[in-house]
Amino acid sequence: MSDLSRRALLQTSACGFGGLALRGLLAQQSIADSESRAGAPHHPPRAQRVIFLYMSGGPSQIDLFDPKPLIDQKHGTRISPPIDGREVTVGVDRYLALGSKWQATPRGASGVTISDLLPHLARVADELCLLKAMETDNEAHAPASLQLHTGTSIDVRPSMGAWLSYGLGTENHNLPGFITIHPESDVRTYGAGFLPAPYQGTPLTVPTRPEDLPIRNLRDPQTPVRVQEQRLGFLQQLNERSKRRAGNDPQLEGMIQSFELAFRMQKETPGLVDLSHETEATLARYGIGPGLASDRNGRACLLARRLSEAGVRFVQVTMGGWDHHGDIRGALPKTCAGVDQPIAGLLEDLRARGLLDETLVVWSGEFGRTPWSQDLSGTSPIETHGREHQPESYCAWLAGAGVKAGIMHGRTDDWGYRPIEGAVHLYDLQATILHLMGLDHERLTWRHSGRDYRLTDVHGRVVSEILA
Repeated sequence: MSDLSRRALLQTSACGFGGLALRGLLAQQSIADSESRAGAPHHPPRAQRVIFLYMSGGPSQIDLFDPKPLIDQKHGTRISPPIDGREVTVGVDRYLALGSKWQATPRGASGVTISDLLPHLARVADELCLLKAMETDNEAHAPASLQLHTGTSIDVRPSMGAWLSYGLGTENHNLPGFITIHPESDVRTYGAGFLPAPYQGTPLTVPTRPEDLPIRNLRDPQTPVRVQEQRLGFLQQLNERSKRRAGNDPQLEGMIQSFELAFRMQKETPGLVDLSHETEATLARYGIGPGLASDRNGRACLLARRLSEAGVRFVQVTMGGWDHHGDIRGALPKTCAGVDQPIAGLLEDLRARGLLDETLVVWSGEFGRTPWSQDLSGTSPIETHGREHQPESYCAWLAGAGVKAGIMHGRTDDWGYRPIEGAVHLYDLQATILHLMGLDHERLTWRHSGRDYRLTDVHGRVVSEILA
């Protein structure tokens, strides 16, 4: 690093902007380097932005979207699922069919199948494009989640939001192009990998009190805003002088842009995350209110809408609580109650504001759940059993810009175990998301360690059957 770059780093640190200001300081290439980013779509986009609703833990598709009468009929009896030698077969003699306790029936004019556990989502069934034969490659939470977010289960690669930010830039220069709300602890799921650091996601926690900070180090409580503005103005003068002396120094340019964005965020973000001026009707639509099970996720979904409307290209909202290895019949209703109204409210609000036609909403977990039961103790009655992980098939859905509304795509076997029609691999979903945003997943690449990398690696196809 040059002396001028070190000086800029010291100036940035002195400004008190913490993690935000340091976000892009050590990037190998500057975000300003026009040769290091695509910066424009490959073809006319159908969507302008993405809201990704990540259901962490693996939602049970057989209970929510893909009912299986055969499993219901065989509830509590031993079954022999159609394993073919590729799976671990130890203990298959103890597989018991676990029927669903709830009805999943056709909803709306379209007949999209949705469980009684999701009555609010059922209201907007005609907006959904339900993928009933999704498949992925890993059956453990951490690697499966990493593959969903980055395309790989074992490496450090750019996340989907980082790829989109790199490919398209930002619509609002006062905000990052990628924000993740309540992210998982694994920073790789929203990291930039080998892309320049400014493309990584900015983690955000929805504040519930005025003193809470949505983004770490967003405010410097010891320095008045007026003083910070004066300090920034002085630093800008020094930086301009340094740029003239240094000539073309991409690292220095990136540093300056990073902490200038941090200060702009200090001014714009507090207003965006302040929900106190929202109407009672809006808060009620999202299920926001003291003591409500949906309050936290409702706030997150409302904030996602506000950030998306403000020009953030990729907003991710993580909603946990889906890891039901035991007592799924007791736990699943509570999880659904926490997400149902916020998600339905988000879709309704986007539609009412005319935003759904340009916003792609994606709902998915890292995998699904088995049609047979899992007994954690080995001795408990089946009514208290849970379900195991199932990467072989699960459900996801999309809504909004560029996808057919009110359709179901794909089908699984009578056991609910393997796709038999319209299979969509995780890589296909990623390729389709990029396509709807105007990006060719085979052309959106970055040269690293002697080869070109992309989100879908060497896989993936656009699922043209679901495109509007």
